[in-house]
Amino acid sequence: MNTKLKFSLLLITLVGFGSMTLLIKDNDIVLFDEIIISFIQNLETPFLTATMNFFSYIGSGSFINIIVVLGVIILYFVLHYRSEILLFIFVLMGSHYIFRFLKEIFHRARPDLHRLIEIGGYSFPSGHATNAMTVYGILSFLLWRHIPTSWGRKLLILFSTIMILTIGFSRIYLGVHYPSDVLGGYFAGAFWLSVSIWCFQFVKEKIYEKTHTKYPYI
Repeated sequence: MNTKLKFSLLLITLVGFGSMTLLIKDNDIVLFDEIIISFIQNLETPFLTATMNFFSYIGSGSFINIIVVLGVIILYFVLHYRSEILLFIFVLMGSHYIFRFLKEIFHRARPDLHRLIEIGGYSFPSGHATNAMTVYGILSFLLWRHIPTSWGRKLLILFSTIMILTIGFSRIYLGVHYPSDVLGGYFAGAFWLSVSIWCFQFVKEKIYEKTHTKYPYI
């Protein structure tokens, strides 16, 4: 990934998150939130509720802890990664603390329209959305080069995209987040993911340059 593309991704995610915060602060996104919530919750069925509860659990901290353990085992023993394990843990730990820190800054109350589950804490940004973006984003990044076929890589991206979107959708459906919370979580997660990968690649390149210096006259 070239520098211009990396910078563009950072800028897009930063501007996106900043725009969401301004819209929320000025209450300019209330109508948008209400329209989306009304549309999604009108889809309510017992089967869909059970499905959304399942995906909400997949995006929870408890399940992510399982992913971390399995991810470390696969990265270390199967793919024989070393430094990538540090990146994996760093991204997920950072994601957790970032959304908690942001929640304490914005103090946005959760929606009180039609909740299918009860949960405490603040609403913006969605921790589930932030974690979904970072978890499936970093897994896609780490697994990409180990998939030899283009269709396999497309399936990886498709799977990650579906998981990210469905986890975010589940939080709106269950009535515990505004759509703007989910979008804010996506932007925050994507920004942190981009910064982490960029820094990781920068360090790797510097280490490679130091250990593979050529001396043509020796």
